[in-house]
This record gives sequence, structure tokens and C-alpha cells, in this order.
Amino acid sequence: MHQQLTDQWRDAPTQDLIQFVLTNFHEKHRQQFPELIQLARKIESVHNDHEECPEGLADLLTEMSNELESHMMKEEQILFPMLAGGIYPSGPIAVMEEEHGEHDIMIAKLAKLTRDGKAPRGACGSWIMLYEGTQDLIHDLQQHIALENEVLFREPQAVPQHGSDFCCGSCQ
Repeated sequence: MHQQLTDQWRDAPTQDLIQFVLTNFHEKHRQQFPELIQLARKIESVHNDHEECPEGLADLLTEMSNELESHMMKEEQILFPMLAGGIYPSGPIAVMEEEHGEHDIMIAKLAKLTRDGKAPRGACGSWIMLYEGTQDLIHDLQQHIALENEVLFREPQAVPQHGSDFCCGSCQ
């Protein structure tokens, strides 16, 4: 699902990939959550008597937003500067990957609560917008996580240098 994006960035300079993540994911998530939380609160308030009302959606989105903001700040302030400098610290990377696993669990809860973005028959425009927005968020978060786990957090393999890393035997 995200293979095309990861393949596209696999050989890119780390600094370019970091900038892409900041612009296309971090900034975008910071815009997505407030809008979705506001819509969720509206739907939960107006349609609280509907049997398919996504009760607790605004709270889940708020929790996800808070967790993700903390996560992104750690990346921006600590990990990304290290990666940009060619340092691949296994401890902080392991922590970020573990948090990505926690984000995956929250994404699954979001998908379940919104019935995979399927608004009920006759849903109002706001409800439809909310579910479309949550599907976009899920897609973006999944791409974000895949790109970081599969590309950004993987230390580039150094190209062996003849003479310093190996010898073919003809130097002797």
C-alpha cells in the first residue's frame, strides 16, 4: 500500500526525506486533527440519538492528537537532527518505532469507530466530511509510519571501499 512512497524515498538524501516528512506529514497532521475533533464534537452532539453515532470519536481524536504531537516533537527536536547529522541512535529509534506501534493500535480503533469511513445512510454533510477526513488521516498516518520505519530509521548501508573495507586479492 505504501510501497511506492517508500521506494521513491529509499535512496534520497536523509535531509530531503526529513523535510518531506515535516512538510507532508507533521504539518498536515497538525492541521487535520483540530478540524476533525471539531467535526466529531458536532456530530456527537447533534446526532447523539442516532444508533450509529460515533460516540467517543472526539475523545479518541484528541488523545491521538496529543500522543502524536508529543511524538513529533521528540522527532523534530532530538531524532531528526541526529539523523540529519548521519547518526542513527538505536535507542531513540526503537522508542519511536514502539510509539508507531501504539499509533497503529489507535488507528485501528479509529477505523472501527468510524466503520472504516462508511457514514450511515442519510448522514448529513458534516458526518460525511468527518468520515472522509478520518480516512484521509488514517491513510496519511499509515504512510508516515511506513516511511519512517522502512526508510528514514534505517541506517544507510555504507558502500564497501576497496583497500579499506575489503581486498579482492589483487593488491598483494
